[in-house]
Amino acid sequence: MTLVEAILEDLDVELKMTRRILAAVPEGHAAWTPHPKSMPLGRLAMHVATLPEIVTLCLTTIEFDITQYAMPDLIFHSPTHLLETFDKNAAQARTSLAQATDEDLAQIWTLRIGERVLTNDRRSLTVLHMCLGHLIHHRAQLGVYLRLLDLPVPGVYGPSADEK
Repeated sequence: MTLVEAILEDLDVELKMTRRILAAVPEGHAAWTPHPKSMPLGRLAMHVATLPEIVTLCLTTIEFDITQYAMPDLIFHSPTHLLETFDKNAAQARTSLAQATDEDLAQIWTLRIGERVLTNDRRSLTVLHMCLGHLIHHRAQLGVYLRLLDLPVPGVYGPSADEK
């Protein structure tokens, strides 16, 4: 198995589980936040829906400067819009990774904010940590938000308390 194949296998699993959580995000709670310093539910859900785009950026560029990028619209319009956004970004991420080679993953990719370098690692590490790790982290936050709203939480790595 190549490195690309291994990461693609992991990506497929995490994207499937992420979609389950996003599908549970209801209409009517977009502005809800568990704490004043927390991101509102709708914005967090849209952030999760757009995170797969980082995989595509990482695999189609050598360097990425956030100051030169029009940030995605993180406004929650509806559950349908949320899933359409995620599905589009997930499909692009999967295609970008499937077309990559292990040599592509060995190349260094730089993420910066102007002159400030945030990361300068192999693409493989960036895809695993900044893309998948980031996605998993915020997906888990969404699960907590759903629980705090007393809404059903889909199981991710097994059944949730709502599915037993």
